[in-house]
Amino acid sequence: MLHICPTPIGNLGDITQRVLETLRTANLVAAEDTRRARQLLTHFGISKPLVSFYEHNELARLPELLERLRGGEEIALVSDAGMPGICDPGYRLIQAVLDEGLPVEVLPGPSAVETALVSSGFATDSFTFIGYLPRRRGDLKAALTDIIEEPRTCVAFESPHRLKATLQTAANILPNRRIAICRELTKKFEEIKRGTPGELIAGLPETIKGEIVLVFEGKPASTDKDSEADEEKITAALTAMLESGLSPRRAAYIVSQLTGVSKNRVYKLALKLK
Repeated sequence: MLHICPTPIGNLGDITQRVLETLRTANLVAAEDTRRARQLLTHFGISKPLVSFYEHNELARLPELLERLRGGEEIALVSDAGMPGICDPGYRLIQAVLDEGLPVEVLPGPSAVETALVSSGFATDSFTFIGYLPRRRGDLKAALTDIIEEPRTCVAFESPHRLKATLQTAANILPNRRIAICRELTKKFEEIKRGTPGELIAGLPETIKGEIVLVFEGKPASTDKDSEADEEKITAALTAMLESGLSPRRAAYIVSQLTGVSKNRVYKLALKLK
């Protein structure tokens, strides 16, 4: 059987007992980076044969791994971090094993995509993952343009070296769309910043390090809700929140999220009520 073993995205304490048990009983560990995999195994006192399986050798490795699986061996697949098969070559091995009619077991575990999504504070009822943002400027513009009309929250991976350029491009295409920069998730220096592209650019340090996940808020709800018919409900909700001690800005943000009415309009009303 091929066992898909998610590994921590930062904090080693996030590894599951099932993954550890699988790694201990496997005959072989196929890893995106054998050095990182060895460090992980050593940390948990596990000694296993390792074989590299990454983008540039996957086609050469496939026949060998399939043959070992046919022979009854248990192989654990791990990536550098998170769920194997998500934006790494592991999915080709999974496809090949399934095509052979051999069993695949996927263990649950850490995921940078879901961790960033929930950490963003944006809507989680429906979202789309678009992988790594394109490197070429024209392709990046096209990818960000697609987000303009996307009502779902969008999650993407980005390099820290390209983050500033990506935000500058987003400032031209999505100037008012909120983005969450999720950096070094689960690690000691975890940082999550939210704001428009312009606001985020203004707060960027000179040097940016660490793993980056970007979360784009979906297109705001139709302005059909932004009607006089909702005025009484909005006013009542704002009044209650202001009386409970919330600031006009915070109250406006919450009401805007719940109703789909523009934040600026709600904030102006909150200031009048205050």
